[in-house]
Amino acid sequence: MDSHVAPVPLDKAYRLINHGPTVLVSARHDGMDNVMAAAWSCALDFDPPKLTVILDKTTRTRELIEKTGRFVIQVPTVAQLQLTYAVGNLGRTQVPDKLQRAGVQWFAMDGHDLPFVAGCSAWLACRLIAEPHNQETYDLFVGDVVGAWADTRAFAHGHWGFEHAAPEWRSLHYIAGGQFYAIGESLKAEPLE
Repeated sequence: MDSHVAPVPLDKAYRLINHGPTVLVSARHDGMDNVMAAAWSCALDFDPPKLTVILDKTTRTRELIEKTGRFVIQVPTVAQLQLTYAVGNLGRTQVPDKLQRAGVQWFAMDGHDLPFVAGCSAWLACRLIAEPHNQETYDLFVGDVVGAWADTRAFAHGHWGFEHAAPEWRSLHYIAGGQFYAIGESLKAEPLE
């Protein structure tokens, strides 16, 4: 594990995705690891922390999650633009060497038998809260966050620091047709009286 990766207290885990980034979703089952990009993910609760993510029925990653009940949500960076686009558009069934083509590199977190994508700015290990009706009808998956980490070059002391980080550490926000935005400048409202 990279020396810049630090645990995030679970009561602050929602902050890792609260700004609406495109995420990478990874899972493992029976010797198969896979990852996909997802534009629709959000924090659902903070005590205990939960999140939601939309996973299409045709994806291999969804299949792995349904078999194991475990997955990782990670926040890719500007430096991972092509990787994010590739894993979001190449299916492992049609393109068996998808991970190699995209340049995906894995690493492990102690206590979690899950594939974590190296180079991201944040990771949330999740346990699936099975909601068969929502999963089948809406492709909506709910995860109970059981572990959270961030790269201290982008997130430290419970807050994102994009305004102080190098530009390649900014999060990606997908629009359509291969177009992304990187998170913008920090703006702070005046306190209310």
